[in-house]
Amino acid sequence: MHPDRIAELLTPYLNPCHSEPARSGGEACPERSRREPAVPPHLRLQDISTYIDILLRWNARINLTAIRDPEHIVTRHFGESLFAARHLFPNFSASSASSAVKGVDVADLGSGSGFPGLPIKLWAPEISLTLIESNHKKATFLREVARALTLTDINIQNVRAESLPPAQFDVVTLRAVERFAEALPASARLVVPTGRLALLISQTQIPQARATLRNWSWSDPVRIPNSTSRVLLLGNL
Repeated sequence: MHPDRIAELLTPYLNPCHSEPARSGGEACPERSRREPAVPPHLRLQDISTYIDILLRWNARINLTAIRDPEHIVTRHFGESLFAARHLFPNFSASSASSAVKGVDVADLGSGSGFPGLPIKLWAPEISLTLIESNHKKATFLREVARALTLTDINIQNVRAESLPPAQFDVVTLRAVERFAEALPASARLVVPTGRLALLISQTQIPQARATLRNWSWSDPVRIPNSTSRVLLLGNL
């Protein structure tokens, strides 16, 4: 897919001030935000195009995603993942990777086809990323994408999350996993005491998340653009 089209599709997720629906919805858009590019220049759109090509090729052999249309892959998978990245690391830029971002340990539990972990890495290349995927074929796919995009400081763990030592990641992400009730405590135990848990979930799953992890503090859910039910929910101990 052409990078210009990818940029157009990602605009509501990365800079809502460039999106007419977002402005009409009442979001505050300072003049500075309107002057910024819709998609930040450090985000390599050609890498996203390459990723889509690999995903579609592999998807013909193993079930990685039910979405086959490239534009829907951009909005549903990359858009949602990069929306989370923008909220987790809002001040990142390639020219001035802050010390707060460099070396941050991020884990994506049940990574599957790589979302949101790999797009977060594309957004903030300075992070240290661990992709946790128990399915061998999916883990092999993740390794191919990482090689093709020449991403460094990525650790792909072909194991179940329960087998990993606890409290070792600053951020743990969770999205579209099977057995959500089991995955929640498994992901929470991996977070360091000062870390965060980032959930990309449906609004209907919010009560379950709060009930399962009662000792956690939760931010207000942030609605994902172009979705009526999907939200980003951030929690910390």
